[in-house]
Amino acid sequence: MGRAFLIVLDSVGCGGAPDAAEYGNAGANTLAHIAVACAEGRAEAGRSGPLRLPHLDALGLGAAARLASGAAVPGLDTEPRGRWGAATEISPGKDTPTGHWELAGVPLPWRWHVFPDTEPAFPAELTARICAEAGTEGILGDCHASGTEIVARLGAEHLRSGWPICYTSADSVLQIAAHEDCFGLDRLLGLCAALAPEVHAMRVGRVIARPFTGTPETGFTRTANRRDFAMPPPAPTMLDRAQAAGCRTVALGKIGDIFSGRGIDETGPKGDDAALWGQIERQAETAPDRALVFANLVEFDSLYGHRRDVSGYARALERVDAALPGLLQRLRPCDLLCLTADHGNDPTWAGTDHTRERVPVLIAGAGAGTLGLCAFADVGASLLAHLGVAPGTAGRDLLGRAPLGGLDPAPRPV
Repeated sequence: MGRAFLIVLDSVGCGGAPDAAEYGNAGANTLAHIAVACAEGRAEAGRSGPLRLPHLDALGLGAAARLASGAAVPGLDTEPRGRWGAATEISPGKDTPTGHWELAGVPLPWRWHVFPDTEPAFPAELTARICAEAGTEGILGDCHASGTEIVARLGAEHLRSGWPICYTSADSVLQIAAHEDCFGLDRLLGLCAALAPEVHAMRVGRVIARPFTGTPETGFTRTANRRDFAMPPPAPTMLDRAQAAGCRTVALGKIGDIFSGRGIDETGPKGDDAALWGQIERQAETAPDRALVFANLVEFDSLYGHRRDVSGYARALERVDAALPGLLQRLRPCDLLCLTADHGNDPTWAGTDHTRERVPVLIAGAGAGTLGLCAFADVGASLLAHLGVAPGTAGRDLLGRAPLGGLDPAPRPV
């Protein structure tokens, strides 16, 4: 029996979500809009010309994108040699935990609380609690904001006052930014950890520590020491089930944070996506039979989607495509590799928030052919079936190896 590898290309949506209008995202299409911008010469910073993703396209990326929305995806027209489809989310929301939990077999049973887009954004009781834990007289920010923008705007005041920079977004999240040296990384992480239980009780999904370095003169830069303090999933996930069945479970990137460490035997060191890809390749060389390796490549989302950087997003896609053959060569004959996404983040869209989209599902190691329109939970169920593990109540095996209970891929009210 082989191993299973799941790589989430964070935010690489492909449009077509039937309920996108409910989220203000009708017409959003991360992949197609990037491809169009590249074809029209509007993504020339650090790269040039049409979007070039021959290896991802050979697995079925272009075909999956066309299935999801019917939109043209210039440059992605290869006849697929892998298994391909497009998944629809049924959980309410378009954030990271929601997408990952549903991929892992746990659709969200509630709606997250989102802080209002007002100033102040946070209730007075929460602000007081932040101040008490931080040992400060106040906080900075207290609003909806882009992380890079608010640090650039308030970084100098943070250094002067010592107050943490607190902000949120359209996601269910409290983010706290602070200088690694002047405020202290351990102090920031301790602050977020202390606040997490109270924030989770409000049904806010995550408290995120956003450390940065730099000076007003040289500019401020966020570091790789980000930490997400996420609410635990409300039911056993793919990771829990695989671990209980004796599989070795490996979480790379921010997967450990997203699942609050549950069902995980091994994590990798934090780093950028290039370092993370190296960890995935090492797992492909060394992981034992029946291992489940679950990784998240966050930079599509954090560096390019939220910053509406079309050229940067295209460069990141092309880097992963260039690295993909090396990973495929390391896989064993009975291994299964699945690449998918957790939501969209269309860099051509207004604002800086995620976009509600279907996501591509690409599988190597199972022949060629369409998987059709499917559910997020089908991804986890299919990987568990490959490992010989019984799934939960959500999802069906897309490869048809077992009669599993399935989800209707069409969204339904929650």
